[in-house]
Amino acid sequence: MNELIYVYAVARPFEAGGQAAPTGVGGLPARPFEHGGLTAVVSDVRAEDFEEAPLRRRLEDLEWLAETARAHESVVRAVSAVTGVVPLRLATVCRGESGVRRLLDEGRHRFTTNLDRLEGRVEWGVKLYAEPEPDRASAAEPAPGPPPRGGDGTASPGRDYLRRRMRSRQTREQNWARADALARQLHTELSRCADGQRLHRPQSGQLARASGVNVLNAAFLVRREESDAFVGQVERLTPRDASVRVELTGPWAPYSFADLSEQQDAPPRQVRQEAHEGRAGA
Repeated sequence: MNELIYVYAVARPFEAGGQAAPTGVGGLPARPFEHGGLTAVVSDVRAEDFEEAPLRRRLEDLEWLAETARAHESVVRAVSAVTGVVPLRLATVCRGESGVRRLLDEGRHRFTTNLDRLEGRVEWGVKLYAEPEPDRASAAEPAPGPPPRGGDGTASPGRDYLRRRMRSRQTREQNWARADALARQLHTELSRCADGQRLHRPQSGQLARASGVNVLNAAFLVRREESDAFVGQVERLTPRDASVRVELTGPWAPYSFADLSEQQDAPPRQVRQEAHEGRAGA
């Protein structure tokens, strides 16, 4: 049986410039594999992890998945520092070198088109989190009980409590409205200084890995030489407001902008799976 080969990205032939080979999935070094004017960045992987049946089980192991995603991203980042790349999906695996050649041959048009379009560009991620005010009226004190008998009606703990609840609710609604308006402004203004943009679904639960509620989760395609200006624009648009928080990540290889949708017609012996939010730190 032929060995399994993990494919991280596709590039045009490049010189590593004396850099050490990055460590790939499973601790083995990644290497370039040239064929027909394209280079696949690959490493060997164990069949007991990446054959179709065990891979399906492995993808349900969050610890293994996170470790694999970090190794995948580390290799792609190292190569993208040297040349333009088309990053492939997490856990793209071919059977032997013949499978890698088949992948490059059948995807040649898509790979070259993407390399032309993405040359000299990187991806920046921008997330906006809303930090709503806590409901102090309900957290600080319980709802008042019935007023004592015989009261003259001049004091009304119940009305005071309801007023505080109303003010707290209005504050939260104002914060949500401010976060929504800022998200729209960020997306509009940053799109003007980028070559492309993608809106991803807001993250929640374990995927968010941050406090607050994710209101905006966007990616922007930016020319590498214009990255400093893009970062400066994000900083200028970020308000000094404790009710919202802007998170900027990057520069990444252009994961969100590699259009490989037709790759669903890949060779039947190729094992490929996608893990949601597999990119480390995305």
